[in-house]
Amino acid sequence: MAIILDNDTRLVVAGLTGSEGRFHGLRNRAYGTNLVAGVTPGKGGQDVEGVPVFDTVAEAVDEAGANTSLIFVPARFAVDAIYEAVDAGIGTVICITEHIPAHDMLRAYTYFRGKGTTMIGPNCPGVLSPGKANAGIIPAEIFSEGSVGLVSRSGTLTYQIGHELTQLGLGNSTIVGIGGDPVVGSSFVDVIEKFETDEQTELIVLVGEIGGDEEEKAAAYVAEHVTKPVLAYIAGFSAPPGKTMGHAGAIISGSAGTAQGKKEALEARGIEVGTTPTEVAQMVAERMK
Repeated sequence: MAIILDNDTRLVVAGLTGSEGRFHGLRNRAYGTNLVAGVTPGKGGQDVEGVPVFDTVAEAVDEAGANTSLIFVPARFAVDAIYEAVDAGIGTVICITEHIPAHDMLRAYTYFRGKGTTMIGPNCPGVLSPGKANAGIIPAEIFSEGSVGLVSRSGTLTYQIGHELTQLGLGNSTIVGIGGDPVVGSSFVDVIEKFETDEQTELIVLVGEIGGDEEEKAAAYVAEHVTKPVLAYIAGFSAPPGKTMGHAGAIISGSAGTAQGKKEALEARGIEVGTTPTEVAQMVAERMK
């Protein structure tokens, strides 16, 4: 089955006529994703290598049957693109754009959560369901189809662990990069909840990092609601306190949000935590025997 993306995904790319949107949108299509439309205001009627471009998302929904929006527009336009997709009835919105102000995302979060829209990102690599669909910048060629669900705050660590799994002969049901900003559309808990009910997913891997308390919340949720095995990796054990490391959300406040604290919270709930991405992949292989 997989989660978020599947064979029924009909993708519209906001910003398909831009360099990044074009490159990755067409790359997603080459993988097998059903890319049905692009949206760029003022460029309706054009096409990008046969993909029709519309002025609005509503037109892409009505005329091309789009049900998933992938956003590749500059930060100053990205939140409006989220609102537009939600108002057009798009069920899944994936926002790759970075540098969106937290207050703008907080307002958008309240809006789309109230509409029941699944939102991934911003500042994320996107979503990949191997063998079915890819929406974003994830290098799909290093992943294979399988039964390991992977959810991560880090794009590059996602790629590394996924590739290590492939080398061990294991594959993924879906890979979800939730993003590294302080305010994101879907949390670890949101994605783990979907994996728990997904028939294809047999084991879940959580990749966290310093900052915030999302990993601690996930640990508590897993202990109460998840029956499938969950393994984890936390990046940032050597990060100096109070310093932003990579992502806007990766900042330790006082004694909260440290890698050690997250590791202890996860292990206290029975979630084994690997010390390196390679070790995590090996742990998965042992569990999947």
